[in-house]
Amino acid sequence: MDTTKLAEALHARTAAFAETVTGADPDARVPTCPDWPLRVLVGHIGQAHRWSAGIVRSGPSPVPDPLDADPGAPDAWADWLRRGADDLAKTVLDAGETPVWTFFGEQPAKFWLRRMLHDTTIHHADAALTTGTTVEIAPDLAADAIGEWLEVLSDPVTASLRPGFAELHGTGQTLQLRPEDGEGWLITRGRGVRWTRETSPADVTLTGPVQDLLLVLTRRRPAGDVTITGDRALADHWLAHTAA
Repeated sequence: MDTTKLAEALHARTAAFAETVTGADPDARVPTCPDWPLRVLVGHIGQAHRWSAGIVRSGPSPVPDPLDADPGAPDAWADWLRRGADDLAKTVLDAGETPVWTFFGEQPAKFWLRRMLHDTTIHHADAALTTGTTVEIAPDLAADAIGEWLEVLSDPVTASLRPGFAELHGTGQTLQLRPEDGEGWLITRGRGVRWTRETSPADVTLTGPVQDLLLVLTRRRPAGDVTITGDRALADHWLAHTAA
């Protein structure tokens, strides 16, 4: 996805997130982020957008605590969220191909636009679960989110940031993510995580609509929502150690 399309998608996803939380109980517990009430989830989104924009403009800063975020009164959430997304999108578009700091070394500024788009997408699913509503993720967006998540998991830096991910190392076991239409992802567990965009036989295969695969991979829906064939224990171990 190019930068302009990422910016458009961030605007759309943020607006959808805002619509989902508008009128909801600010103190409702988020079942997939069990330590957070809804107001903290909302605060995290707007805070993360603003933090990322600040990195693009000025360089790295400490990761903010979502509990410190103040999204304001619930009836102002939608405008507050929109302004954060607008700021991030404009800042990245203005930066162009300028390299900026990321956890994984310097990368083009659109790294943060893509990271925040997919973070917002997954948290929109959290908000939908909290409010008893539904979420729809376009296939191209869901596929890009899966690819971005695998890029994060396969980078050697990730295990130093989240030591639990080191449990994903293996001895050559393979997992296949197979969407019902389009090419899949083949994941190999060795001294690290490797992946390629292909559809091939594997020790375990997860099959379903690409949106469902994304939400199962990020633990927003149960594994039973996709079809699992092969080594179920391998799939369960992967899911247990990759919760986002």
